[in-house]
Amino acid sequence: MSRVQYFLTPLLCVACGGIGSAGELWEPTEAEIKQAEAGRTHLTFREAEVEPYELPPLLKRADGTVVETADEWQARRAELLTLFEEHVYGRLPGPPEEMSFELLSEDMSAVDGKATRRKYRIDCQSGGRTFDFEFHLVIPNGVDPKKVDSAVPVFLLISHRSFKEVGRKKPIDDVLWPVDLLIERGYGTAIFVENQLSPDNRTAFDSGLVELHPQSDPRPADGWGGLAAWGWGASRVLDCFEEIDEVDASKVAVLGHSRGGKSALWAGARDDRFGLVISNNSGCGGAALSRRRFGETIAVILREDRFPYWFAPKFQDYKDREAGLPIDQHMLLALVAPRPLYVASATEDLWADPKGEYQALAHASKVYELHGHDGLDPERPLRVSDPIQTDRLGHHLRPGKHDLSRKDWTHYIDFADHLWPKP
Repeated sequence: MSRVQYFLTPLLCVACGGIGSAGELWEPTEAEIKQAEAGRTHLTFREAEVEPYELPPLLKRADGTVVETADEWQARRAELLTLFEEHVYGRLPGPPEEMSFELLSEDMSAVDGKATRRKYRIDCQSGGRTFDFEFHLVIPNGVDPKKVDSAVPVFLLISHRSFKEVGRKKPIDDVLWPVDLLIERGYGTAIFVENQLSPDNRTAFDSGLVELHPQSDPRPADGWGGLAAWGWGASRVLDCFEEIDEVDASKVAVLGHSRGGKSALWAGARDDRFGLVISNNSGCGGAALSRRRFGETIAVILREDRFPYWFAPKFQDYKDREAGLPIDQHMLLALVAPRPLYVASATEDLWADPKGEYQALAHASKVYELHGHDGLDPERPLRVSDPIQTDRLGHHLRPGKHDLSRKDWTHYIDFADHLWPKP
């Protein structure tokens, strides 16, 4: 019997133009489509205009061998990782030759006395070069690492926005990083700002990780971009978690919104130590299928005035020729298998292609089925505020705009509760 679960809660259905019941079929309104089309008439925001496409086969190796078992998947997985490195995100070296981390500050009265906030600096050395960056960790007070099952799971947020220091009264910006909610639910949480790893602008390689791992100018075809650098940072934070007694490093969820969501997916694909991978509104280059060419496309995201520095230079070869890509984003999501994976979208975020995000997840679920877990139906219609969970997969479509909301966080925490029941 399938273990897929549906959760229905009545709420204000923005996409439906008024009060609607949760679970109502989603169809973008004409007003939402026209708003998305404003100044972008050359792009597709209507489902009827999506041209036919064929996804590259997920379960067929380069030599034509069909993958039929979980063991056989490992060889296919290695092929796909290499293809994504070569064609999309670029190659990055592994951990630095030497790494240490230092506690810079500690406040045991954060979140109205319910939590301890720590600020750490990670110091890296390779080939005589050095690089450092910082992260913040907030854990519930009362965690005793000497007790069995006392260490807490942690949500790690890759942030592309600045954030306030965690204080005693107002802990943090409620939308970006709801520390109070996470602490209340029994989780630790950490954050780092991606600009430290690779500045999010067109001079992205002038500082940051490039100080440790220099690249030629121009970059090689498979040279790493910003998304890979930020994901590398997430893995280094996880390295530190393995040395912090209060953190259960086997239960770390890596999470990102928008560009951070793209990076979280690539980090989760490369580093199988992450226990849960979450994409929030990640769109093109993240969870959305490139071949649908719905909303933002490869050509748009790689425009010189936008974000070519997020990706490997080779990715430029596929502007307006997505069919030439040997991979698509369902394959990226499949690289997380069989670990838990959650993909979320928003009704007004047509730029990120909510349907393409869900379909990528559903197509990726074929690999979860190989491992004995429940899959998803790519043809299942999207419903508003109707979260769906299998034993390893989660998805929801939230009313509203492109953002990381408290409601999104609540769904992610609920899913983590399902995965990691409290003692």
